[in-house]
Amino acid sequence: MILRIILNIVFLILLSSCSGNSNKNIDNFNENALSTPETEYIKAMQRFENQEFSEAIIIFQNIEKIYPLSNEAAQSRIMLGFIDYLRLDYDAAIMKFTKIIKKYPSLNNIDYVYYIRALCYYEQISHEGLDGEYNTLALENLNQVINRFPSSKYAKDSYQKIILVKSNIAAKHMVIGRFYQKNKKFTSALNRYNVVINDYSETKFTPEALYRISEIYYSIGMLEESSNTAAILGHNFPKSDWYKFSYNNLSKKEKNSIFSKSINKIFNK
Repeated sequence: MILRIILNIVFLILLSSCSGNSNKNIDNFNENALSTPETEYIKAMQRFENQEFSEAIIIFQNIEKIYPLSNEAAQSRIMLGFIDYLRLDYDAAIMKFTKIIKKYPSLNNIDYVYYIRALCYYEQISHEGLDGEYNTLALENLNQVINRFPSSKYAKDSYQKIILVKSNIAAKHMVIGRFYQKNKKFTSALNRYNVVINDYSETKFTPEALYRISEIYYSIGMLEESSNTAAILGHNFPKSDWYKFSYNNLSKKEKNSIFSKSINKIFNK
């Protein structure tokens, strides 16, 4: 009798335990059933805005796995890439954004993905240096934003950054050109200065490049070419300091020569 009572008690305990687990499973099922990609994405964004990036990443990744065909899955991918970008993990961000571009080419905010990917390259440009691959990569990717999405709100900023990148590249060529000129490697110097004039004419380095070319031509005895280059400098950049330097230098060197008369004519003196 006592044994039966004990067994009944054990059975009731086990039944209660099973019932409790069953209720928990039902609760979990109901919670998952009520959950939607939209609500999960809102949760993830709340974590993101609170800078709880690790928690946000988990939710974004779950959205990708559980709702792979939803718009929130695509947006979650973008946010995962953006978190990498904020953490300065540019390589991981670039890889994620590139995959998004390939998988969702018609996404509503795909212009933003192109733009952020371009920023990943742009922000890795440190200085003009000698030869920086990020200059070229940033220029290529910023141009993609402008060419693909000319009406995008990111196009204007992309254009402004292109000017800065081009200035950075032009600065690089000027540094190398000055080095060659100082060491009397005039052909190499001229090549660098001509790159600035032909490819980066909108930068602030164009007047100096013209001045340096005129200076080199004069130093190797090509007086007519020097005069013509000085004329181009004077015509296009009359208020530039390099214009003034060009006139003063050439005038001092050839104060009493025939060439001096042509210089005066060029500069309207």
